[in-house]
Amino acid sequence: MNHYPGKLAIQQRVLPAYRAPFFDVLASACDGGMSLFSGLPRPSEGITVTDKLQIAEYRPGRNLHLFGGNFYACYQKGLLNWLKEWDPDALIIEANPRYLSTSAAVRWMHRRNRPVIGWGLGAGSGGVLWKGFLKQFDALISYSRRGAEEYASLGFPRERIFVAYNSVSPAPAHPIPSRPLTFAPRPMILFVGRLQARKRVDLLLRACAAIQNVRLVIVGDGPQRPALEALAREVYPQAEFAGAKHGAELKPFFEAADLFVLPGTGGLAVHEAMSYGLPVIVAEGDGTQDDLVRKENGWQISPGDLDALVAAMKDALSDTARLRRMGEEAYRIVREEINIERMAETFVAALNSLT
Repeated sequence: MNHYPGKLAIQQRVLPAYRAPFFDVLASACDGGMSLFSGLPRPSEGITVTDKLQIAEYRPGRNLHLFGGNFYACYQKGLLNWLKEWDPDALIIEANPRYLSTSAAVRWMHRRNRPVIGWGLGAGSGGVLWKGFLKQFDALISYSRRGAEEYASLGFPRERIFVAYNSVSPAPAHPIPSRPLTFAPRPMILFVGRLQARKRVDLLLRACAAIQNVRLVIVGDGPQRPALEALAREVYPQAEFAGAKHGAELKPFFEAADLFVLPGTGGLAVHEAMSYGLPVIVAEGDGTQDDLVRKENGWQISPGDLDALVAAMKDALSDTARLRRMGEEAYRIVREEINIERMAETFVAALNSLT
């Protein structure tokens, strides 16, 4: 990996635990060091955060959460004091106009002729607010190609937009598991994740009931588990609830599975499933799935569409040899294209393009 020769500052509204490995990989490529500033989420958000980074410095801030719903905004106390103390050569900050501290931080950097990169999912439908907001950045990093197109559609120069494909996992170090060309004795469908309403595991239970003769294993725990177990007794009593598993405990489940299904939104386990050579069925989301899940390694379906889920699962299970080839492509994608090492390389390339 190339290195950034300067001192880097990164702002986040919150630091999710799953993002820490990426930031440490990025910090290892910053010769002048890296400091990350973030605050805490609202209790209702259910985000597991961390303040533990192995390589980067962590600086806690105080998030003031204002209003709610479509009017939510956040002001981060301590942001400018952190910049003054860390005195970075470049700043990467979340590109979200709801964060009210952003413009002051950008002005502080620009008064010192230092670049600021905005990082985000995209601009959605955009508008005048977004167009003016984006002009203050020297470059933009998008999680996805869709997000990059949204930025470009608002007039931001394409040559200063970088796509760092969203990932939470390193490139797999283990070989792809060997799987037979026949299901023995029936295909195993796997779900891994927190059992909450937005994951739509209820749809997965109903889809398996419609298909029959599949082994469904649900790994995870959460507020929806009692309701899902009750639904399973009603529509698909063969479903297996394995409870919460972490780290090495997940390996045998991924190795034994034939297909990974995430019928709702979110889901960090998609990357890990692909690292074990599993084809995936996922609900369409914010654009990051477009890059990760392609016709060569899986299926994207409309969220909440039971008929589409049943059709995709039937299609997946209709040709075992094709399913295995798709699993091999899934493994290749996360090994070569979409992983935290590649993501960090794009961040370094964006930084070096401005210095």
